[in-house]
Amino acid sequence: MNTTPSANRLHIGIYGQTNAGKSSLLNAITEQETSLVSEIRGTTTDPVSKVMELIPFGPVVFIDTAGLNDNSILGEKRMEKSKKILHRTDIAIYVVDGTENSDNEYEKTVEDFKKFKIPHITVVNKTDMITEEKIGELKSTYPDASFLSAHDRKSILFFKDRLIDSLKESEKDPAIIGDILPYNSKVIMVVPIDSEAPKGRIILPQVQLIRDCLDHGIKSYVVRDTELEDSLKDMNYDVDLVITDSQAFKEVSKIVPYNIMLTSFSIVFARHKGDLKSFTKGIHAMESLRENSKILISESCSHNTSHEDIGRVKIPKLLEKKLGLKLDFTFSAGHDFADDVSDYDLIIHCGSCMLNKKTMMTRIHICDEAKVPITNYGIVLAYINGILDRSIEIFTDNGFTR
Repeated sequence: MNTTPSANRLHIGIYGQTNAGKSSLLNAITEQETSLVSEIRGTTTDPVSKVMELIPFGPVVFIDTAGLNDNSILGEKRMEKSKKILHRTDIAIYVVDGTENSDNEYEKTVEDFKKFKIPHITVVNKTDMITEEKIGELKSTYPDASFLSAHDRKSILFFKDRLIDSLKESEKDPAIIGDILPYNSKVIMVVPIDSEAPKGRIILPQVQLIRDCLDHGIKSYVVRDTELEDSLKDMNYDVDLVITDSQAFKEVSKIVPYNIMLTSFSIVFARHKGDLKSFTKGIHAMESLRENSKILISESCSHNTSHEDIGRVKIPKLLEKKLGLKLDFTFSAGHDFADDVSDYDLIIHCGSCMLNKKTMMTRIHICDEAKVPITNYGIVLAYINGILDRSIEIFTDNGFTR
């Protein structure tokens, strides 16, 4: 469980005013000193993440955020960071300080939860420091809340049971291709080995896809692009689907016969982590791009770039050549994604293997609200190489792009 990537874990955000006991609650749940605890307000200055196995549910990520009423010099920036965590929160815990007379941030934050479609649990903390009469008053204000003390293990265990029940109600992570291909299908995965390939291992999307095939009884074969043609001959062309690295789309498309379905890792993950319909719709924005149109290229991970970098080098060059235009590119990485994207004419996103689905769907929602089209690396490369229809055919046949 500890090796499960964060992108495949449900993200649990802990919110509340300063000194409400968010960090103490996290430490009590994890039974570790995950967050620094102090009587001084504003001790938690940046979001603190803790990956763990929440038995019997499974792997999760807890995120302890800074106080929402932080009046310190850097308080505004800290609160901005806390609100950014909403983009990747699958379920939220709002901690109310039971010793305080009111919580001015509660209603506003609950509205944010609703805006981002985040289910939440309200917790009234510090019950060991208040009277039964006060608890009764608070139950009237927060009728659905869990009442506990971070220092009372019994109340923490009861709360963990409630949290686990809430997590179980969340949708399970969908299959990657196991819901499209039947049992005993054959898939070839094409993995070019170039300067961008990590030494001694294959990248996360490839690992996840292999596991998905194993989970659904699909036979998977992993080859380099240089051995693809011989592999197809060895298998008598008895293959149901070829999935390639997007960078090898053009060459692989020439090798794979048209009676065999073809797509890319990036397009597969566009459906798995995002909304393939929105991404394919976004490709139509290419027709309206003009000289110096502004394009944001967004990656889900931060890494060293090279002359072969797909997002920062290859896609910009290929797109300008395809359109015959000089375009204005901006780049972002990781969780650095603007809340206001209205200045852009198009956003091109990576396959988002390092992000959870919640983050990707939030970004799509931000683009929809701003009426800015968004598409995906693999879809753009398929479009540039003139094979877009072919690369999404398997999803079209299964109703995922309609």
